[in-house]
Amino acid sequence: MGKDLWEHSESVRTIVEQASQSTGLDLKDLLWNASEEDLKNTDKAQIAITTVNLSAATVLVEHGIKPDGVAGFSLGEYVALQLAGVFGVEDLFVIVKARGDAMAEASNALRSESGQPGMAAVLGLESEKVDELCRSRLADVYPANYNSPNQIVVSATAEGLAAAEAVFKEAGARRVIPLKVSGPFHSPLMVKAKERFAEFLASYEFGDPTVPIYSNVTGKRIVTGAEAKELCVAQIVNAVRWVDDEKAIVADGFERVVEAGPGKVLSGLWKSVGGEIPCLAAGTVEQIAEISQVGA
Repeated sequence: MGKDLWEHSESVRTIVEQASQSTGLDLKDLLWNASEEDLKNTDKAQIAITTVNLSAATVLVEHGIKPDGVAGFSLGEYVALQLAGVFGVEDLFVIVKARGDAMAEASNALRSESGQPGMAAVLGLESEKVDELCRSRLADVYPANYNSPNQIVVSATAEGLAAAEAVFKEAGARRVIPLKVSGPFHSPLMVKAKERFAEFLASYEFGDPTVPIYSNVTGKRIVTGAEAKELCVAQIVNAVRWVDDEKAIVADGFERVVEAGPGKVLSGLWKSVGGEIPCLAAGTVEQIAEISQVGA
């Protein structure tokens, strides 16, 4: 992940070195040699993904594509905050490391005889129906990511996940897919992580955003640094309202969107909301070069 960016850009090599120094992890080894099981652990996954997200955004700028506004899905919101000038690169990695550690600790504390808590994607069932079923028929199962009008991710204990599939399918869900994650993120089950992370952030001063940035928690623009700090804490136990973020971006008149980071998941989700506005994957040097050829 991100090796072509590292080979292409001196700035990316500096980012990888900064991430390694700030976190005590060997990012080159983690990105290119780690097993899937290693990268499933949220404390490592968050640093790895953040490093590649920032690297891709940096190479985009080097190719003349500078953002007029930013948003990020879950963890991705932290690189968006850095690009918006809320905090610097060194603080970015220290903050993300603390977030990952807090979330890993809270998740491990929820492990039971039934297994590890986690998340599952529910496909083909409207979000309102998923919300209602979580409230009325399921214990310790919570809506966590509003990905698209017909795709919602839930977080749950191991026992909750075991019960949820049958309930959602009975209600008409096409598929219920367990996700390769290590915890029930963006749910009230993560309250211990919220408390620990809030204590860590207490000494940090966040600057006001210099470009529009959209919050996962509210689906609206973040106006001040103080608000950004509060929302970083709240995001740990609140659902990611990505559909609302996308609608706000469209409403504010942006004409092109790029997905800076590995994969094409967000580009795919964008199609259900973005209409005629394209969202282009920008996670590799080749993809970024193609985008730059059609103008910044």
